[in-house]
Amino acid sequence: MPSAAATPVVAEQQRPSNSMAGENLDLKALLDKVSPSVASLHTGSRQGDAAGSGVVLTEDGLVLTNAHVIDNARTIEVDFADGQTVEARVIGAAPEYDVALVQAEGLTEPVTPAELGSSSDLQVGDDVVAIGNALNLGDTPSVTTGIVSALNRSIRSPSGDTLSELIQTDAAINPGNSGGPLLNAAGQVVGINTAILADAQNVGFALSIDSITGIIDDLKSGREVADARPVLGVETLDIASVDPSVTQRFSITATAGAFVQKVQAGSAAAAAGLQTGDVIVQVDGRRIRTAADVGQAVRSKSVGDQIEVVVERSGQTQSVTATLSGD
Repeated sequence: MPSAAATPVVAEQQRPSNSMAGENLDLKALLDKVSPSVASLHTGSRQGDAAGSGVVLTEDGLVLTNAHVIDNARTIEVDFADGQTVEARVIGAAPEYDVALVQAEGLTEPVTPAELGSSSDLQVGDDVVAIGNALNLGDTPSVTTGIVSALNRSIRSPSGDTLSELIQTDAAINPGNSGGPLLNAAGQVVGINTAILADAQNVGFALSIDSITGIIDDLKSGREVADARPVLGVETLDIASVDPSVTQRFSITATAGAFVQKVQAGSAAAAAGLQTGDVIVQVDGRRIRTAADVGQAVRSKSVGDQIEVVVERSGQTQSVTATLSGD
């Protein structure tokens, strides 16, 4: 049985979103920094030609994109911002996560790698910018701006796999944007644009960069991407975004943490006794300030690992042990 502890939850002040911090987004400076690191991909297959986008990771032309961009491609051609156009080969792909790496061949000059940021630092309301070969319109990429509309979304991909830990944005994302970067106000890559929903308006999704760094490393190293990733089995919200009537109903006093809005049946969280209304404030000694922190803490573990989860429940802290399952 979980035991109650007398230690109070420490309240922490969250930063305001960068959209409300009183500083205008310097779009020109951002584009000057990032545009050299955005590539356009053109593929040929039995089904015809297609186009997508990519993010340059290394000077010798290693490019990150979506797996669906290069799926069944017989040829891949990459256009770089400096005018170089070369063929590329697939280094590796993880279709279940919609992640792929391609290597440009025959570059005569080094290309500019992008700066990767941390998606765990994002908050709803933050400014973001999407860049990519939208609709394959021309030689220069399309640029759209918006905000982070939501975090930790999950949707079903066209292949039938569930894509999770997605960033939802109202920055316009169209066919051809796939594989291109979603950028924060500092011009750092915080997501890889991956999906739009049919009949949706102002709703697009990007793979959060933190959720795929391990997959990128596996593909770069030639390792097989693990079939299963560790899962706790909760859907959470930043406690700061929860309606005061809800926090009052659950006697919540914490001002930082991840509010559990749903516990998946049969999950590690359910077996450990986590409940709707709990606020996760710590995982294995790591302070949890936001919902994104939970995902990041779990991703650092392996399937089968035991973790200690500290929650606030009805105004008191409790500690439970969960054995992580695989997705």
